[in-house]
Amino acid sequence: MTPSHRRITLKDLAARLEVSTATVSNAFNRPDQLSPALRDRILSEARDAGYVGPDARGRSLRTGRSKIIAVVLADSLTYSLNDAVASEFLAGVSEVLDEHGHTLLLLPSRQGMRLESASMADGFIVYGLLPEPQMHEQLSQQRPLMAVDFDIAGHASVHIDNHAACLNIACHALRRRPRRPAIINLRSTAEPCNGRIIDQPLFSESQTITRARLNGFYEALAEHDFVPADVPMWNIEENTHDVCSPVIAEILDLPDGERPDLLLCMSDRIALTVLTLAEQRGLRIPEDLRMTGFDGIAEGQYRAPRLTTVRQDSVAKGRLAASMVLGRTAMESHCLTTHLIVGETAP
Repeated sequence: MTPSHRRITLKDLAARLEVSTATVSNAFNRPDQLSPALRDRILSEARDAGYVGPDARGRSLRTGRSKIIAVVLADSLTYSLNDAVASEFLAGVSEVLDEHGHTLLLLPSRQGMRLESASMADGFIVYGLLPEPQMHEQLSQQRPLMAVDFDIAGHASVHIDNHAACLNIACHALRRRPRRPAIINLRSTAEPCNGRIIDQPLFSESQTITRARLNGFYEALAEHDFVPADVPMWNIEENTHDVCSPVIAEILDLPDGERPDLLLCMSDRIALTVLTLAEQRGLRIPEDLRMTGFDGIAEGQYRAPRLTTVRQDSVAKGRLAASMVLGRTAMESHCLTTHLIVGETAP
């Protein structure tokens, strides 16, 4: 028996069971290497002895690998888990990590992330534009590291073609010529702005994917003989119903002769909030107001009228990112395809 004051070790358990330490380790980490009866006997004895499994810290020191992959989030943990697009992405990452016996560590950068807390991670996936440029410098030294939905110099990335996707959906919506088109941006201004964009400077395309989306809208407007600079724009600071609502209420409460009759929205959450508030005001969709979204989240396709949007496969994006950081897919940049979903909000 081991002394009561000392935690039982793998070696202690192996001696008690009269098996090798490798056999005990396999019971926890490689169960396919043992017969079901032997594994059950080891796990039962482990429970009785209070042994919870091999020490991950010790394994890391021996192998140089922690089997931990860190995902650095541009937003808070609460926001990322509630956001449909981010949660789909994380589901794709988790699926691959589960398959290969790795653990997911989430690091929300907007809550004062300290890179030291992830020093044991075997790799890093940086999801979305980070709020503080110095984080880019810290992270760029990590290997392996890859970025999703933005670029870090010298590292591979996974993107979708945001410009082409928005050009495509805007051209579709503009075929039925609107009188007063407008754009609702998502985090596109260099300084925080939750409302009408008047003179606020915008991020460049290299800084945020939403600027690439805006440029796609602009190209489509120009092709349909609108002057992009004359098309009114609003900005949303956070992709949630509560933050969207006051901005959209301001738009929908404009006088009839000023209210847009087509809203090109940079996310499905924005477009769905438009849809809800428009219905509350008795506006007919699409007769009085048409709208497009972006992302293809399930909610937009289940409710009526069904949202016209761009579908990006965020789960596939997460799977690819995880496969790359684990070294199972080449660490090179990828651009994933999207497709247009034509619903009733902009037929």
